[in-house]
Amino acid sequence: MNNTEIQTFLNGNVLYGDNFSENEINHWFEQEQEGYANLGAKNFKHYQYGYHELNKQQGYDLLPISEQSFETVLGFGSAYGDELLPIISKIKHVTIIDPSDAFIHNDIQGVPVSYVKPNSNGILSFDENSFDLITCFGALHHIPNVSKVISELARVLKRGQYMLLREPIVSMGDWRYPRQGLTKNERGIPLQILKKILAHNGLISTHSSLSGFPITNRLCFPIGVDVYNNYLATWLDNKVSETFAWNVNYHPKNILQLFRPTSVFFVLRKE
Repeated sequence: MNNTEIQTFLNGNVLYGDNFSENEINHWFEQEQEGYANLGAKNFKHYQYGYHELNKQQGYDLLPISEQSFETVLGFGSAYGDELLPIISKIKHVTIIDPSDAFIHNDIQGVPVSYVKPNSNGILSFDENSFDLITCFGALHHIPNVSKVISELARVLKRGQYMLLREPIVSMGDWRYPRQGLTKNERGIPLQILKKILAHNGLISTHSSLSGFPITNRLCFPIGVDVYNNYLATWLDNKVSETFAWNVNYHPKNILQLFRPTSVFFVLRKE
């Protein structure tokens, strides 16, 4: 990849990987298959899910169907399924799509779970209109063919029902080089590109929120506050992120551009 090509991606004009060939997609898939697990997530005894309050404030609490029970819920890239704990009492059955065997278990607090491995081509092995709710939290930026996967998620979601989606909207650095704490290929999804893909697939945003302001974690970590598991810290992070929405950019070119929200949360309804 030459400098002109990489700048097109780093400028946020094109989503890197979304137009890959079959061979390129397969290679990426092989490299990422155990990526999240190998970052430490497969050590169940020490694993702690870090986004319960964020998911609650910006997702679950905003569903207009809060009293509904869900017969079938799909968690895309959900690992152990911890993200579903806030609503687990309302769920009859969970299906989790995850490439790693490290996370497989039989139930989440008594609710049965089925694990399905993803296909590298993005095609999901379910009928149309199969699920009452889909969660997809921080998974799409680990895959190349984002447009295809979103189209499949939209296809298997029942009409009139909801998908909760959270993704980084910044480059996460130059992915051509190793980055500490990140898998080999993950990169954020430019916000405007993500919005276009969602709209193209009939997923209408009923609410969106910005989060991940860089200073929040730096202030909270020294005092032992887990930002996105803490009500006040999550709330403040959102308010600051929304205040700096004018500075949303994919790959910062100066110090000022570093002060911007880094993640988006969508509550989406299928038309």
